[in-house]
Amino acid sequence: MPLTGFMREREYLQCMHFKCLLDGGTINQSIPIVLPITTEDKERLNDCAAFTLRYEGKTVAILRTPEFYEHRKEERCCRQFGTNNTGHPYVKMIHESGDWLVGGDLEVVERIFWKDGLDHYRLTPNELRDKFKALGADAVFVFQLRNPVHNGHALLMSDTKRRLLERGFKNPVLLLHPLGGWTKDDDVPLPIRMNQHKAILNERVLDPDSTVVAIFPSPMMYAGPTEVQWHAKARMCTGAHFYIVGRDPAGMPHPEGGDLYEPTHGSKVLTMAPGLTQFEIIPFRVAAYNKKLQKMDFYDPEKKEDFEFISGTKMRKLAREGENPPKGFMAPSAWKVMSDFYQSQAKKS
Repeated sequence: MPLTGFMREREYLQCMHFKCLLDGGTINQSIPIVLPITTEDKERLNDCAAFTLRYEGKTVAILRTPEFYEHRKEERCCRQFGTNNTGHPYVKMIHESGDWLVGGDLEVVERIFWKDGLDHYRLTPNELRDKFKALGADAVFVFQLRNPVHNGHALLMSDTKRRLLERGFKNPVLLLHPLGGWTKDDDVPLPIRMNQHKAILNERVLDPDSTVVAIFPSPMMYAGPTEVQWHAKARMCTGAHFYIVGRDPAGMPHPEGGDLYEPTHGSKVLTMAPGLTQFEIIPFRVAAYNKKLQKMDFYDPEKKEDFEFISGTKMRKLAREGENPPKGFMAPSAWKVMSDFYQSQAKKS
């Protein structure tokens, strides 16, 4: 059965050891959905049949028939991330959290609004299904992202739509689904990214008539192939059929150098993951800047001298210094959003 609240120990063990929930069928669940609490809170709440969860002084939910169990942090981190190195920011947060986990049935009092001007993008899976139906979609393909969209990303999304049309679909719809929870300090903040995505659509780099933009509320855990299953499973719940996956999805550098995860494993794991095999995985084709054509293009190793790979580091440097990227790298108004942000950050520091 699907989760009805924060994981009880049985569900947690299934997730940790099998990456699935097994009661009543096999449901992919690679990431634990848990609530850490302190020893003091556990002792205070131990005999309660239910208790409220509050955020900024407001009751948001009621947790019923709670079950407390030990938060074995080192084991959790090793199983979830493949490392217990606290140079990994999410591993660090886990080690700083409570020594107990509490599971139970969750009753949400009312829909949660962040009141940050972005709530209209926070659509539930059922609301997204209704959107796709209203658009008459016969195929939905998803692009997961936590970064600004450059024209290489747009090329990949447009090419995916072209390929789906060639396969006989009449109205493929793109779900552009940026991650909207916690991210690392050096990632671009959500409001800036949403403004950048809006500019991309306004300039029609992506077709606004066949694109749905919504926020995926999960935090970014940087758990590599384990986390990418969560990303795909969540989108499958929206009724999507196709999932675009790139190099090193949900990855990050190892705190001591190199890649933390093998860059191709994420896409390979998705093609085999229990409970996800009905979801068609579309591998990320490598795009780079074609200096001859002055646009982003699919990389051709036989013409490698024509191509330039513009790294995130180089992009940030250009933006901070108020310079423009090569023509055709990013829509001008979208670049301005990024440039204004990085220049404001430079002034603050």
